[in-house]
Amino acid sequence: MEKVAIDLHIHSLLSPCGQAEMTPNNIVNMALIKELDFIAVTDHNSAKNLPAIMAVAKELAKETEIGLCILPGIEVTTKEEAHILAYLPTLEAAMALDEIIYQHLPDVSNQKEIFGPQIIMDEHDQIIGEIDKLLISATDIGVEKLWQIVTDLGGILVPAHIDRKSYSIIASLGFIPLELDVKTCEVSKNQSFEKVLANFRFFKDYQFIHGSDAHQLEDIAERQYFLELPDMRRQTLIDYLG
Repeated sequence: MEKVAIDLHIHSLLSPCGQAEMTPNNIVNMALIKELDFIAVTDHNSAKNLPAIMAVAKELAKETEIGLCILPGIEVTTKEEAHILAYLPTLEAAMALDEIIYQHLPDVSNQKEIFGPQIIMDEHDQIIGEIDKLLISATDIGVEKLWQIVTDLGGILVPAHIDRKSYSIIASLGFIPLELDVKTCEVSKNQSFEKVLANFRFFKDYQFIHGSDAHQLEDIAERQYFLELPDMRRQTLIDYLG
């Protein structure tokens, strides 16, 4: 078994709350500096910066022989206003989910002066576009429908920051529907697993991970959150989480 350092909840500058420094190259290089093994960039309701991020990681691996595995992901806001991390096995699956989610976002335009820009970049950190719809809006997809969509794409769901009093599945629903077949939940970086279990005893049947929920470079996790996996394949991580 390998001890794998993870941070599976990072935002790029595509998320309106993501800082301008959160470019594809900066994220990947900071993850390498911090000696992480697996990261997931999970922007709000979009995967449109994943092609650039994965291209950067692939090119750096060729140049440096230092591997950094990218798990494609999206932080989806369901119609219940619960934040759910969707992890996919391939970039293609993530982009397919991206298209579905965009169709289910309300036609509310982003106000950059209030929420910040929603920037799409290429692998050279050049701006190639912006998203008009406000990405922090709730979709009209319910949690059970989202599970079905993501499962059909070969992916899994991990409820995000379940300990929070807003935008968590517990705050929104008070429970995790059994139909979701969830195995793993994310706990905020400053919260202990023990405290969550003490407050919600039904979580004893789940496993937990921490994520940084980083919106700026310095908040990307150090080599502090670990999983034990038999190998470094993306599918192995998905199987572990799901």
